[in-house]
Amino acid sequence: MLSQMPKLKALPKSLPLESAIRIELKEGVPVFKATAAIQGRIEELLFKQKEVTLTKKENHELSLYEELDDYLSFANRIIRNNVFGWKRSYRQPGSLLLCL
Repeated sequence: MLSQMPKLKALPKSLPLESAIRIELKEGVPVFKATAAIQGRIEELLFKQKEVTLTKKENHELSLYEELDDYLSFANRIIRNNVFGWKRSYRQPGSLLLCL
């Protein structure tokens, strides 16, 4: 059964509207990923979070990036499943989902 696409509440204010997402081909399937600049910002926030407490604004920003990452992962899974077919991606009902 196909899950509904999650709705995003907001995008991080630091997310540039252009050049934030790149597309790579893996096995002939387009895969959406954050650009190196966005990944760098996420890593910066995660590193800072290990060292000190993030500000409320930074914590919110990181939360929005995590939500966006979940959204892209979901979209990539749907696209990959559509290209390769559901049979390749799932086992029998009641068994574990195969990682893609």
